[in-house]
Amino acid sequence: MPEVEKPLKRGDKKRAQEADHAGERKRKKLQDESKTEGDGGKKRLDSATVGYYRRVGEKLQEDFEHAEDRDVFLKNVLSEVKGEASVVAMNSTGSITLQRLFEQSSPDQVAEVMAELAGEFKGVCCDRCGGHVVESALRKVASSAAKEEEEESEDALVVQVLSLSQVVRDNSAEFLQHVYGSHVVRTLLHVLAGCLGPPRIPSRPAAKDRHVSPQLVDFEIPTSFWYELKSLTEALMVNVKLSITNLQSSAVFQTMLTVCHRKRPKLCKRLIKDIMEYLKSCPAAPGVSPLLVFLKDQTSSRLVDTVIQLSSKSPLQDLYKNELKGQLVELALHPIANFPVQRLTAASAKLKLFPKLFDELVQGVEAILAAGHMGVIVQLAESCAEAEERQAELMQCLLTAFHCAEPGSRHVHCLPLFMSLLTYDVYYHSDTAEGGVQTEVPLSSICYHGSLLVQALAKFQERSILFDSLRTLTPADLLTLASNSFGGHVLQALITTCSDKARGKILKRLEGHFGQMACSKVGSRVLEAIWSSASVSHRQKIAEELVSNEHQLRSDQFARHVWAKFALSHFGNRMKNWMEIQTGQLNKRALFSDILD
Repeated sequence: MPEVEKPLKRGDKKRAQEADHAGERKRKKLQDESKTEGDGGKKRLDSATVGYYRRVGEKLQEDFEHAEDRDVFLKNVLSEVKGEASVVAMNSTGSITLQRLFEQSSPDQVAEVMAELAGEFKGVCCDRCGGHVVESALRKVASSAAKEEEEESEDALVVQVLSLSQVVRDNSAEFLQHVYGSHVVRTLLHVLAGCLGPPRIPSRPAAKDRHVSPQLVDFEIPTSFWYELKSLTEALMVNVKLSITNLQSSAVFQTMLTVCHRKRPKLCKRLIKDIMEYLKSCPAAPGVSPLLVFLKDQTSSRLVDTVIQLSSKSPLQDLYKNELKGQLVELALHPIANFPVQRLTAASAKLKLFPKLFDELVQGVEAILAAGHMGVIVQLAESCAEAEERQAELMQCLLTAFHCAEPGSRHVHCLPLFMSLLTYDVYYHSDTAEGGVQTEVPLSSICYHGSLLVQALAKFQERSILFDSLRTLTPADLLTLASNSFGGHVLQALITTCSDKARGKILKRLEGHFGQMACSKVGSRVLEAIWSSASVSHRQKIAEELVSNEHQLRSDQFARHVWAKFALSHFGNRMKNWMEIQTGQLNKRALFSDILD
C-alpha cells in the first residue's frame, strides 16, 4: 500500500512534534489571547493558525496522488475546524480555505460545519468573508445532486439549508438590506428553486460579460425545498417596500422573480401581481402615476425592468393601457426610464400590443437619437424584425432622421450614416443636396450601437436599401469594415443573409483583399462566416487567392486557422478531394437547414 502523506498540523516543526493535547491547549490559549477590545471582544485567529489554514488552502489546490490521501487530509482539517468554524469562516484566509475544502468534501462533512455555524448564521452570513462560506455550502446541494449522492448524505445538508432559510425568514428585513447577507439570500433562493448559476467571484467580470445574464443549471431538489421557497418568498414580500428604496433588496427581489419564473411560473405570476399592486398603491403627486416615478428611479426601475421582462401578455397590456400610454417618448428620453421602455418593447414584440408601442415611439425617434439613447432605437428595430411588421415605416423614419431620405440619391449613403450615427450633413460636411462626398472619411467612426442597429435592420424582409449602400463602398472601405470590431459584425450579417447573386457581387469587390482579411483577428472571423454561407464556386475563387499567399497565411496566428478550416492544402494538391469536401459540407448544411426549418 502506498505511503499516505502525513496530514498538515498547525505551527512550526517544534509545535508539530508536541503531543496532540498539549498542542491543542496551546492553540486555544493563543486564540483566547487574540481577543481585542477594538473588535468588541470578537475572536480572531492567531498568526500561527492563519498560517496553518493558508497551507491547507495551498494543499487543496494540488492534486492528491491517492483518494485515500485526500480523505485522510480532509478529515484531519475538518477536525481542526470543529469548535471554531465561525471564527475560521469570518477570517479572510480561513474563508478561502473553507470554500476550497467544501468543494472536495462530502455533503455530510459540509453539513457538520454548517451545523456548527447554525447558532451564528446571521452573523456569519452578514460577514464579508463568512457570507462566501455559507454560499459555498449552499452550492454543495446542487453539486451533490448532480453527482447523485446517496439520499442520507444529502439529508443532513438539506436540514441545514432549511434551518438557514428559517433564520432568513425571521430576519428578512435585515438580510435584504445587508450588502453581504443579501448575496446569501440570493444564493439560497437559487438553491431552493433548483437552479444555480456560476459562483460569485470577487473580481469584476469582463466588459463583454457584464450585461450578459448568467446561464442557470437546473438540478433536482427535495420536496421540502418546494414548500420552503413559497414560505421564504412570502416572508420577503412582507418587506416589498425595501425593494424600491434599497439596492441590495432590489437585487434579491429580481433574483426571486427570475428563479420563480424559471421553476415556479405560477408563483412568479402571483409575485409579479403583488409587486405591481404595491407599486401602483404608493402615494404620488396628484394626477401622476406612482409607477412613472419608480421608472425614473435608479433602484426601483431595475425591479420594474425585471417585472416587465418576466410578465405575461395580460399584465403587459394592463401596464401600457393604464400607466404608460402616451408617456413612452418622455420615458425613452429619460436617462434611467429608457431601459424599462426597452424591456417593454422587447417583451411586446410577439403581442398585438407592439403596433401601439411602435406608433407612439416612432414619433420621437429623432429626439431619442439626439438624447443618445440608442438602446431604444436598436430594440425598436429588433422588435420590428421579430414581429415582422412596421419595418418599412421604421426604415423610412431612420432615413429621415439621418437626413438621407430626400433626395432619393442619398439612400445609397445610409449604411455609413447608420453605422456612425451621424447625419448626412455632418458625415459628409455638406449643406447642399448633393454636396461633395468624401469616401475616405467613411468608416473610421463605426460605433457599437450603430453596428447593432444595422444588424437589426439586416433581419428585415426588405433590405435592398442596405445592400445598395453596401455595394457603393469601395474595396478599401469594405476591408476597413471587415477588419473593424463593430463593422465586422455588420458585414457578416449582410453578406450571410443576402442572395447568392448579391453575395457574388460583394465578394467580387473584395477580391485582392481576402489575404489581408485572413490575417486580421476580426477579418478572419468574417471570412469564415462568409465561407460558411458561400457556394462552391465562390469558395473556389476565395481559395485561389488565398493559396497564392501560402507562406504568409501559414505563418500568421489568425490566417493559419483559416488555412486549416478551408482545407487549402487539399486545394493546392488534391483538387478533386477538396471539391468533394466542400460539396459534402454544403449538402450537410442544406440537410440540417431543412430539418431546422
